[in-house]
Amino acid sequence: MVRKRLLMLLKPFDVYPSHEPSLSISSSSSSTNRHKVLRYLYDRTLAHKNAINFCQNILKKKVVDWKTVFRFDLSEPIRDVDLVVTVGGDGTLLQASHLMDDSIPVLGVNSDPTRPEEVAELSEEFDATRSTGYLCAATANNFEQMIDGILENRSEPSELARMAVSVNSKLISTAALNDVLLAHPCPATVSRFSFRIKKIGEPLSSLLHCRSSGLRVSTAAGSTAAMLSAGGSAMPILSKELQYMLGDTIELSSGAPPLKVYLSPHLLSHYE
Repeated sequence: MVRKRLLMLLKPFDVYPSHEPSLSISSSSSSTNRHKVLRYLYDRTLAHKNAINFCQNILKKKVVDWKTVFRFDLSEPIRDVDLVVTVGGDGTLLQASHLMDDSIPVLGVNSDPTRPEEVAELSEEFDATRSTGYLCAATANNFEQMIDGILENRSEPSELARMAVSVNSKLISTAALNDVLLAHPCPATVSRFSFRIKKIGEPLSSLLHCRSSGLRVSTAAGSTAAMLSAGGSAMPILSKELQYMLGDTIELSSGAPPLKVYLSPHLLSHYE
């Protein structure tokens, strides 16, 4: 078997407390609650580290050459690898997508999945949401099964549409996997802009003028994120259509190469 080359891209540790919190001598309710929150966040660090170590131990047993990079340490396009494995959540996979073309697939590993029962139990104390991992097909529990399927060519990645963006007629090198927001840098400032819509097989629309807080355009992958919160609708994950802020679906050519992602069967069937 030919040795495959893997890049493991990691969510950094500094998003969580780096030291185990100690309980204050004070026995006040606020002190106890604060300690509980800090303890919970510290446990998230441990869960992430454990997931990384677990995945690395699995890779040591496989016929692969691999290296590990933290996502904020990567700024150059990803090349000369057969697979990218991201360990963290959707943010880490999105970071990888900015530096990848359509020749390399990516497998997302959710290092600390949210537990609905825990969120419900602690809802009156703090937000216990962990990582959504919408685009992550793997967790530590099924990582070996997923990686074996890929290495043995039993699994095929899905192609997720991305958007190409041009500013002043100059194409930006980064393709958008989730969405693009056209807005003033200050969220409270009204944005004034004009745009046209081009549908496949149809002429350009007349010039549309708008004054608002901004215009958001999303892909299918991004339709369940900020777009959904803004009043949009969830789209089938493999859709090639784009959606703008009002929730209307526009059949546009995205103009960017797709991103090949290994997705969970549940996600593929959920919006069919």
